Amino acid sequence: MGTFHATTIFAIRHNGAAAMAGDGQVTFGNAVVMKQTAKKVRRLFQGNVLAGFAGSVADAFTLFEMFEGKLEQFNGNLPRAAVELAKEWRSDKVLRRLEAMLIVMDKDHLLLVSGTGEVIEPDDGMLAIGSGGHYALAAGRALKKYAGGSLTAKDIAKAALEIAADICVYTNGHIIVEEL
Repeated sequence: MGTFHATTIFAIRHNGAAAMAGDGQVTFGNAVVMKQTAKKVRRLFQGNVLAGFAGSVADAFTLFEMFEGKLEQFNGNLPRAAVELAKEWRSDKVLRRLEAMLIVMDKDHLLLVSGTGEVIEPDDGMLAIGSGGHYALAAGRALKKYAGGSLTAKDIAKAALEIAADICVYTNGHIIVEEL
């Protein structure tokens, strides 16, 4: 039996603003599109934190709930909540089997959180995950470098996902963008 997967998330901090975009495609295995309008980017902690997932849908929902609990436990301290989630995720026998990744951000931080215990803050203020992540990241970097001041963080996030959707069969054009 196959699993349900959700794919591309892109996040950027640019000119004092932050934005995260995600496509809406959920696939079953490698051959069937089961849903085109999934919402993979969510606002957490009273709307002050954005989180996006790529990977198995059920696993991602489990991680969203756990991460939101960590945010509550540490009063919205994003780095601390991310590190504590990564530690628990890596060390727990059952959680280690979860197949998903998270990008989380607030006004001050942008972090990748994985089940291997990684919590990574990018040097260039951009992250992308999922099967279309490399395409979105390359597009975002080019947009930021060559259109810099003329585009907002939201513009870059949306355009990066649109470009990824044109290339990646696991990414569609139903794009949700949230900004802080």
